[in-house]
Amino acid sequence: MTTAIISSTTDAGVLDGRFAAAGRPLAAVTGAEIQAPLIQGGHVRYANLDYGASAPALSVVSAYLNEILPYYASVHRGAGYASQISTSVYENSRSIVREFVGGRADDAVIFTRNTTDSLNLLAGCLPVKDHHHTGEVLYLDIEHHANLLPWQGVPHRSVVASETLEATISSLRTELSHGDVSLLAVTGASNVTGEILPIRRLAALAHEYGARIVVDAAQLAPHRRINIAADDVDYLAFSGHKLYAPFGAGVLIGRPDWLDAGTPHLAGGGAVSEARLDGVSWATGPARHEGGSPNVLGAATLARATQVIAALDPQHWHAHEAAIRSFLVEGLRKIDGVTVHQIFEDSDPDDAIGVVNFSVEGYDAGLVAAYLSAEHGVGLRDGRFCAHPLLKRLGLPSGSLRASFGVGSRLEDVQRLLAGIEELRRSGLGWDYVVDAGRWVPANDTRTYPEWAPNTPGTAGAAPCTQD
Repeated sequence: MTTAIISSTTDAGVLDGRFAAAGRPLAAVTGAEIQAPLIQGGHVRYANLDYGASAPALSVVSAYLNEILPYYASVHRGAGYASQISTSVYENSRSIVREFVGGRADDAVIFTRNTTDSLNLLAGCLPVKDHHHTGEVLYLDIEHHANLLPWQGVPHRSVVASETLEATISSLRTELSHGDVSLLAVTGASNVTGEILPIRRLAALAHEYGARIVVDAAQLAPHRRINIAADDVDYLAFSGHKLYAPFGAGVLIGRPDWLDAGTPHLAGGGAVSEARLDGVSWATGPARHEGGSPNVLGAATLARATQVIAALDPQHWHAHEAAIRSFLVEGLRKIDGVTVHQIFEDSDPDDAIGVVNFSVEGYDAGLVAAYLSAEHGVGLRDGRFCAHPLLKRLGLPSGSLRASFGVGSRLEDVQRLLAGIEELRRSGLGWDYVVDAGRWVPANDTRTYPEWAPNTPGTAGAAPCTQD
């Protein structure tokens, strides 16, 4: 296989200039040198272009985990030495995360399982009067299901995004002006295309009509610094697994009044001030929604990851990501039969996160993904990305391809992707592929996983990827 730069971008001066910032990773991540077996034989360094699903853990975070793991114990009610340390680590993580997003002093910081969990929690805290919600939730059709489905169980209204961002904002204004909206729910950056929404402007718009705003920052937080106090955002949710931290941990940050009065998210130990056989007095503050034993290590590693990201030089950080994205988008657009997709015609190409969506004419997206993995050692995402309404509106009802990258990525990762797509368009598939359990896999695949892994590639058992 070839890993050379595609012919259209081989000019050394170009690489030394615009794309020089992408030559090496910005930060060390675990698994960066994994060797992936190729279907045709041999191995190659795995090119991870699936950061948007779950990013690899930062090496600093992995080291931190090993440091605190011996002290892991129950929190809050343990008098022992390890419990006291674990409690201190867990509670201090709230302050670290609040500072990372520029939270207000009284903002609640609630640890959850992920962004989906955070938004479902908030859906149970919408203000209620006389057993009826006092207003509707307004959202766009471009949202990830995490910021779409929780609102369908409460009074809600949706807006179909227009071809331009400006027209879409105008549509939101029209809906808000009709009144009876309590919450505007928007993504900070599209998980499908990487386009960034103007959250400060949207927050001002919501507040102008008496509504609050919640931002799904699952994709935005790993790529841009956020300041919710400066942007006047009421609620923010994001996930550790997309922010270079292991374990399933997420966070909801925002104004405490709705959260203190809302339905406790998980009834159980720790969520009450007093429990009786026939009733309960619920706690206020984060404890109200953190019933049961919390994910201490998940919260701690999430907080540590935010510290590492916060310490990055913003100029170098953005230059590194922008160089990789520009190189990839320009390269894809020069390949015959490849289309790069975006939501808004007026999106700023220089203000997008490390997510690129594309399709290859004549090939199912799942087949292209399987080919790139098996024959080129490139991992990316295919499907509908838990954004079915958006993919349908983009004319991609069966799905597309998404390459996503971050601080651990390097230019060679996207060079190999481009070389693989060029080879596909020039020579076709180099192996036979079949559908197994809803997924394209190489036929007669004899490659093996590490001996500690339960299955080998190409075997049945994986669920069809209808959501992602």
